[in-house]
Amino acid sequence: VEVATVQARIQSSAREGMDKAQKDYFLREQLKAIRSELGDKDEDGEQELENLKLALDKAGLPKDVRKEADKQLRRLAGMHADSSEANVVRTYLDWLVELPWKKLSRDRLDIAYAKQILDEDHCGLEKVKDRILEFLSVRKLNPQSKGPILCFAGPPGVGKTSLGRSIARALGRKFQRLSLGGMHDEAEIRGHRRTYIGAMPGRIIQSLKQAGTRNPVVVLDEVDKLGSDFRGDPSSALLEVLDPEQNFSFSDHYLNVPFDLSKVMFLCTANHLETIPAALRDRMEVITLPGYTMQEKAEIARKHLLPKKIKENGLEEKDVILEAAALEKVIREYTREAGLRNLERELAALCRKTAIRLVENGDTARTVSITRQNLESLL
Repeated sequence: VEVATVQARIQSSAREGMDKAQKDYFLREQLKAIRSELGDKDEDGEQELENLKLALDKAGLPKDVRKEADKQLRRLAGMHADSSEANVVRTYLDWLVELPWKKLSRDRLDIAYAKQILDEDHCGLEKVKDRILEFLSVRKLNPQSKGPILCFAGPPGVGKTSLGRSIARALGRKFQRLSLGGMHDEAEIRGHRRTYIGAMPGRIIQSLKQAGTRNPVVVLDEVDKLGSDFRGDPSSALLEVLDPEQNFSFSDHYLNVPFDLSKVMFLCTANHLETIPAALRDRMEVITLPGYTMQEKAEIARKHLLPKKIKENGLEEKDVILEAAALEKVIREYTREAGLRNLERELAALCRKTAIRLVENGDTARTVSITRQNLESLL
C-alpha cells in the first residue's frame, strides 16, 4: 500500500509539472499568434536585435571582431528570448558594443601648459616632470608612438598615485586607477571564460569601458603587493598588458577577441622593487621618487596641506596663523618620514586645537597664533 501511494503521488506531481509547462507553452504560442494577427511582430525581441545590430554598426569594430559579433547575433536570433544562453550572448554583445574600439581622446600637446599643471600639483619631483614633458614632445613629433610604461617607486606618502591624476590632467586624458594590492586571481586581469555563470571581463577591459576612450591614463597601484596562489599568478598575466610589443592584441578570456592597448599610458606605483618579479620589472621604466627635503615639505604644507586641513575642520584662513619656525619644528621634530602623511596628521591636529580654542572663546578672539613656544602644549 505504501509503495502504491508513493507511486501515485509521484505520478500526480509529475503530471502537474507537465501540465504547467504545457500550459505556459500553449499560452505563449497563443500570444505569439495574436500578435501576428494584429500585425505586431514579436516586437521586443526583434526590436532588441535591430538595436543591437545598429549599435554594432556604430561601434566601429575591427573586421575580425565584427565577424565574431555577427556570428553571436545570428545565434541570438535563433534562441528563445528567455533562455539562459540568450542572456549570456546578449551580455557579451553589450560588452562589445560599449567598448571604445575607435574612440580616442585628443592629447593636449602644449608643453608649457603641461609644465604649469605639473608644477601646480606637485612640488619638486623634477625627474618625473621631465619624463612626462619628453613623452609629450615625442608624441608631438611622432603621433603614432606607443604609450610608455612608467613605474614610480618610492616610500609611502610621496605622491605617486596623485601624480597619475596630475599627468592625466596635463595630457587632457581620462584617468583610471586599478588597485592591485592583495590581488590573487589571474582572472581579475584577464577575465573569466564565458562558460562560467556570472563571467565578466578583467579589470583592464572594465576600466577602458568606464573611461570610454582607448587612450586613458591607467594607474596600476601597488604593483609590488600582487600575490600568487592556486588561482593563478596575476603578475604573469600583467606581462602581456605591460609590453608595448604585445599589448596591441591583448586577448581577454571573456571577449576572446584581440583589443588594442598600445595607446593606453600605464603608470605603475610600488614601494619596493625587490618584490616585483624580474620579468615584470624589466618591462617598466622605473623612476625613483626620493623623499622630500625640509624646504619642499614646508612649501607643500603652506600651499596644499594647511589650506586643505583648515577647510576640512570648518575654519577660515584668518583663524590660524602658523609661524614658519613652528612649521619647521613640526617637520623636524614631530614627523620623521620621507612622505607627507604624518605631517598632514599633525597639521590636522593643530587645526582641531584651534577649533577648540575658537569655540571656547566664542567670538571674542577669532585668530589663534601657533608659535614655536606654544607648539609643544598644542601637540
